[in-house]
Amino acid sequence: MKYGARNNFEGEVAEIKKGTLMCQVTVKIGDGLFISSVMTLDSLTDLGIEVGSKVRAHTKAVNVLLTADG
Repeated sequence: MKYGARNNFEGEVAEIKKGTLMCQVTVKIGDGLFISSVMTLDSLTDLGIEVGSKVRAHTKAVNVLLTADG
């Protein structure tokens, strides 16, 4: 699948903070390097993302999009 965001980082989900509708997913992308993304709980479930999942963080401007095809 192609994405408009050209910058991407492979990593492992280190933490998920869940709210009532949204969540913050923190991904370890290197030694002491982390990147976070905010998404709906529905998207989290649809992607099957959980702590320890391998993901790819796609970045464009101020957006960070996670995909589970890591």
